Amino acid sequence: MNMKNILKFVLVIVASIAAVNPADAQWTGPKSKPTKEVEVKYGPLTPPHRTDADMEAFRSYGLGQFIHWGIYSIAGNEWNGISARGGAAASEWIRSWSGPTAPKDWTKTYDNLYKQFNPKNFDAKRWAKQAKDMGAKYVIFTTKHHDGFALWPTKYSDYSVSASPYKKDIVKQIVDAYTAEGIDVYLYFSILEWNNPNYMGKAPKTEEEKEKFGKFLAYTRNQLLEQLDNYPKIKGFWFDGTWDASWKSAYEFTYNLEKELREKHPGLIIGSRFRNDEHGSRHFDSNGNILGDYEQGWERKLPAEFEWLNGNDWDAVMTIPPNGWGYMKDWSGIYTKTTDDLLDMLMRSVSMNGNFVLNFGPDGNGNMHPEEDKIAKEIGEWIKINAEAVYGVRHAALTPSKLGYFTQKDNNLYLTVFNQPVNGIVRIAVPKNAKQVPGTAALLVNSKNLALKQADIGLDLDKNTYYDVILPKDFQPNKAFVIKIKLVAPKAKAAKLMDAKM
Repeated sequence: MNMKNILKFVLVIVASIAAVNPADAQWTGPKSKPTKEVEVKYGPLTPPHRTDADMEAFRSYGLGQFIHWGIYSIAGNEWNGISARGGAAASEWIRSWSGPTAPKDWTKTYDNLYKQFNPKNFDAKRWAKQAKDMGAKYVIFTTKHHDGFALWPTKYSDYSVSASPYKKDIVKQIVDAYTAEGIDVYLYFSILEWNNPNYMGKAPKTEEEKEKFGKFLAYTRNQLLEQLDNYPKIKGFWFDGTWDASWKSAYEFTYNLEKELREKHPGLIIGSRFRNDEHGSRHFDSNGNILGDYEQGWERKLPAEFEWLNGNDWDAVMTIPPNGWGYMKDWSGIYTKTTDDLLDMLMRSVSMNGNFVLNFGPDGNGNMHPEEDKIAKEIGEWIKINAEAVYGVRHAALTPSKLGYFTQKDNNLYLTVFNQPVNGIVRIAVPKNAKQVPGTAALLVNSKNLALKQADIGLDLDKNTYYDVILPKDFQPNKAFVIKIKLVAPKAKAAKLMDAKM
């Protein structure tokens, strides 16, 4: 097969993937704009860029924590020494384990794990303190995953923490402990429930099916309203398991449910994953308008370019092992992200007006994985020094740097350097018509002032001029570092050079 045919084959594959799952295709590149406006009755309930205090706080978080915890944490992605890696999509999906490695009667075994759920080392205050020391400003906590096991004593199901040996309300402990540390709490809630007799994946057709699924919808509504009653301090919901045809067919119900949740809890923040319009469009309605307060599709992926975001608020939720959300006993044989990897992703996210949310998967006893403890400590140590470049900052309208990521707050520009130049010169490209240019520069790590000079190198057709920040010869950091640059009005316009004639 020649190169032309290989390229054609690749393009066909990419197009077929997008056709099969257009919702996923929204996050593989710039979003395609609808060619014509269509009538949408069940579209957005909030403006596309809320300016209230709750949403402004969301934009300033920078770093968040995700916690996946439930009865799947008892298994740890294996059973009786046999790994589920080859038979389950992820550790928290272990109930769906299938294939030759799956234990006999596994579903029945899994559904009875709640009888062993008694996390003797669980301490919500310890988790919250660790999150604060790491620098997290919000937490997303799994109140109920796809298995349907509720970590609060819900009145609407017998399959909850009340039936376990532990019995106590875990969600309340999380909400209270994190709120006490000044960390905003968002509750993860899975719509999909594998073992709920009234749930179905397909859209209900017969009257019997509609009645059955109607019971499930009422149950879901009751649990969500129950959570708002029980935990009024929360800031929002993070929804999951909303892709099945059954939920998509209930667009009128979900529209009214979102309206009810918002009326009950003014300021509530809901991501784009909750529902769809009457035409089946998820995350964004059929006219391209966001269905919710922020883009919730950046799961284990990051935008390549700021322009892809179209001005929408967003966050990226990220695992340390590949797709490792719930507890995994064994991290061997797979690449696990380092602290340097995660700091790079954090600063890339905030440089594009997003938040970065790092996942933790505690074990069945309530302990974080030792590697998670190590990473949390290292991130916290870095953020204590460089917090100014992380929180409350916005995208800087400059040519992206190969050395790292720009963030900006008022007239303070920050460059987080991940790739230290071998010549010790940090060169910054600034548009020739910029109304603000670098005036002074200093290292955040030690407040040391740095030499700064303009370097107008005279490239033909170049729209930029350049400013060089000179690093001290004895400065040899072992982690990314931040240069703080004070922006000032330019003293003079950049020289206008004649372009070469050809």
